[in-house]
Amino acid sequence: MGTSILDRQEHCTLSRGAALATVCVVVVVCTYATSSPAGDVGKEQKYNIWRRRSPPGFAPDDELEVALRGAAYANRTLILTVLNEAYAEEDGLLDLFLRSMREGDGTAQLIDHVLFVAMDRQAFRRCRSLAGLRCYLLRQSDGDDDLSSEQLYMSDGFIRMMWRRIRFLGDVLKHGYSFIFTDMDVMWLRNPFPKLDRGDGEDLLISADKFNGEARDYVGNELNTGFFFVASNGRTVALFDEWHAARRASPGMKEQDVLNRMKRRGAFRRLGVRARVLNTARFSGFCQDSRDAAQVATVHANCCRTKRAKVVDLRAVLRAAGLLNRTAAGLMRWPAHSECVRSWT
Repeated sequence: MGTSILDRQEHCTLSRGAALATVCVVVVVCTYATSSPAGDVGKEQKYNIWRRRSPPGFAPDDELEVALRGAAYANRTLILTVLNEAYAEEDGLLDLFLRSMREGDGTAQLIDHVLFVAMDRQAFRRCRSLAGLRCYLLRQSDGDDDLSSEQLYMSDGFIRMMWRRIRFLGDVLKHGYSFIFTDMDVMWLRNPFPKLDRGDGEDLLISADKFNGEARDYVGNELNTGFFFVASNGRTVALFDEWHAARRASPGMKEQDVLNRMKRRGAFRRLGVRARVLNTARFSGFCQDSRDAAQVATVHANCCRTKRAKVVDLRAVLRAAGLLNRTAAGLMRWPAHSECVRSWT
């Protein structure tokens, strides 16, 4: 039986004596906190007892650690997405992404576990203006360019933004957190967690532009970095370090192309990374539509060049998904991605 990525990584059974001892400790702590002459200090001490510890090397007040801890499930797993000012504008990709999660089947409760990583202050302000979102500002390092405007596919700015993202995701793994990364042009129509089992303890579950039918064939499938799950461990930390370092020898290449080159050259095998490719029947995209819309968990606006085209065609996807919820699955077809097709001309 597969293991859901939300299952706790360690399981234990307490004896009745241990459970009783735990209850006694809680009673003593709560009594002390309540009777403390300095009420605020008592509350803080009580909070510290239950606060999840950071991995060695990270201070409890580390800004990224605090943000990750706030969004993560108990097993240190969360959902990450990245936005800039262009993606955060009203009636744009951010609003569509949120709409998909609020209207999707079993997805609304996931929003509290999404950390929205803003690449500029304008995007951060828009994120903070929307109630209920967890927002984190990715501060620019020396030499980082302003990437707040729309970065067209494969432009210099687009490539720099992708590499900045990989550097950040590597830092998340080093903090000891596993995550689903999702592009903001991925619509969440159903809760994907039940389909993301790690039956063989895979380190990486990753989407593909077109699925060849063999989930273990990560070399033969063209991987897409718009949606993937990665477990935090030494193997994946090494992979992301090597991946980001490869940018120096890969001028003009986006991070997805570099990862596909690395896997063909045996990097996964050498580092011991266990990977599985996600079937487009459930994790679909514009490059390869799923034939069974009732099984689709996510839809990615890949094979599309401009933000405007993505917005138009993703709105059509959400309208179709709403229709699917009210009628028989066999009567529904995905709309043609006309604007995305035209975006290349």
